[in-house]
Amino acid sequence: MSNQLHPANPPGNGGYERSDIGTRGVLYFLAGLAVAGLLAYFVVAALYSYLEKRSEAQQAPVSPLVTNAPADTRHIPPEYKTDSESTDYEKYLKEKFPAPQVETDERGQLNDIRLKEEQTLNTYDYIDKNSGTVRIPIDRAMDLIAQRGLPVRAKGAPESVLVSGPGGSGSARLVAH
Repeated sequence: MSNQLHPANPPGNGGYERSDIGTRGVLYFLAGLAVAGLLAYFVVAALYSYLEKRSEAQQAPVSPLVTNAPADTRHIPPEYKTDSESTDYEKYLKEKFPAPQVETDERGQLNDIRLKEEQTLNTYDYIDKNSGTVRIPIDRAMDLIAQRGLPVRAKGAPESVLVSGPGGSGSARLVAH
């Protein structure tokens, strides 16, 4: 066994690189990067300008019957009020925005739809009083299925499905062969 030491770095190489990167190369790279960034900015700005002009040229003309048509329909004018509690809100919308005004209160409309869905899912109601068809809350229906289980078809019986029309009116039996 030898007790001779073997250094990790051979003689003549001091364990690190003796030459540094040149500052001139770094400065040239940064200048090139700045020039490339400016060039990209101007190319993108020119492209958007071209697309903007093309979009305006292809936009359908506003009806001559509309007297207060905004020049740019993509941006909301600064005088647009968002206070829906104002008494003149509907009148204001009709004056400032040309017809048709499809949604004047989209949040309120969506809330009404969600409340109606929740009421449908969570209340008892008759679907058809004459036939005795009722609607039960979804939680109660899940409890009943958990207690009773799903209906099981006998092995020798033909496959049939009971289909009811909208609102429970009328029914038909489909038999699969």
